[in-house]
Amino acid sequence: MSSTTSVASDVLAQAKWAFSTRRVSRSDAGVLSDAIGGAVSGDLVLGRVDRIGSHKRIQLAEGRASELYIGDVVVLACGDRYAPDQFEGLASLNPHGADMLAGGGVLGSLRHRHARMAAPTRIIPLGLLSRSSGHAINVADYALEGSTRPSTMTVIGVVGTSMNAGKTTAVAALAHGLTRAGHSVAAIKATGTGAFGDFNAYIDSGARFVADFTDAGMVSTYRHPLARIEAAIDTLLGHAARSGCEVAVVELADGVVQKETAELLRTPRIRNGFAGLILASPDALGAAGGCSILRNMGIEPVALTGMVSCSPLATAEAEAATDIRVIGRKALCDPAQANALLAQISSGLPDVDGAALVAVDESAA
Repeated sequence: MSSTTSVASDVLAQAKWAFSTRRVSRSDAGVLSDAIGGAVSGDLVLGRVDRIGSHKRIQLAEGRASELYIGDVVVLACGDRYAPDQFEGLASLNPHGADMLAGGGVLGSLRHRHARMAAPTRIIPLGLLSRSSGHAINVADYALEGSTRPSTMTVIGVVGTSMNAGKTTAVAALAHGLTRAGHSVAAIKATGTGAFGDFNAYIDSGARFVADFTDAGMVSTYRHPLARIEAAIDTLLGHAARSGCEVAVVELADGVVQKETAELLRTPRIRNGFAGLILASPDALGAAGGCSILRNMGIEPVALTGMVSCSPLATAEAEAATDIRVIGRKALCDPAQANALLAQISSGLPDVDGAALVAVDESAA
């Protein structure tokens, strides 16, 4: 049977609250529960840094990174993580020590790690942050009110062949270009693991509305039911529409073969909800493979982008292999060219006027 103890207000005030907790009202935390083994995804954990590993800094709710020191008291959210370049971990906590799976504040149990990654930073859970009633505080408690998907908004999807393919750069650049062209734009990270890098990049783009899945109550979308992720996307798009946005640029995390991403793209309602889909790739072979997978799903990308656009030779290879134009960051940022891409997508045409878009951009990444 679990028990609770009071937690000093000065301890909570001095703790480092991670980005994943940014929507939580800190004044709601009244007691600590020792039911650590029963934590579920999204539950808030007060912990102490026991060993510094791969993550040497924590992304704070305030939007900056903070150096971690042994003995630091932190507030993280229990959660899963899927990152082929880093860690895979589950939303399961051991009272004797848990793993910091992401710098944005995801705590769980390591399952796999990339060969180049050091062991994760180790956190000793002190308890689950709870209300005075004993109810564990969960990020889902502070989610945006549920909403329906708007029918009049143009939604552009950005997917990738893998992590670090250039998806976020493309979303931010296109959001910036369309904003400069006079459109009211939403930039949304629909799936992934809570972190402020992409979120901040979207804010910097000048988009009118910026949100990610943490705004819909999930610290991570990995291993969540498809229906919940779909409802979250509807909610984020609905709130974007309420903010006056006419266009939304939506990023789906990781690659097109990742489980949740693939399932979303195979779901007719989600797939057909995108007016157009842009594929980011690090190279020409990835672009060819990614296009093949998407075409097998019945999806024809409207453009290619990402790291492949940094190289004129890779760009030429990708275009020859896929018969799809490669668009770099500089072109996406340009209001005239972003507008031309939007017009192409809105009209449903397979390609834009050859004079409208610049294929190669050496600053694309």
